[in-house]
Amino acid sequence: MPKSKISTSSLPVSSGNRTPVKINSSGTPLWYKIIMFGLMLVGLGWLIVNYLAGPQIQFMNELGPWNYAIGFTSFLVGLLMSMGWR
Repeated sequence: MPKSKISTSSLPVSSGNRTPVKINSSGTPLWYKIIMFGLMLVGLGWLIVNYLAGPQIQFMNELGPWNYAIGFTSFLVGLLMSMGWR
């Protein structure tokens, strides 16, 4: 088998004192996370309340099938916001 042309003497010497470099870790702001999780919880809560006590609550009874649109839309907006979470 042929020998490699790279010898150990030509490899760069690593220094023991490497300083870690901080990568731009700005991340997602706290307000974004609060709104995202809040919309998901509000949508889920709206749907649960609609199923359990919708006919007994006057304004929810008047909304009728729009309750599903409100609940699913707020939950979906929260899920779509999760794609921007870093």
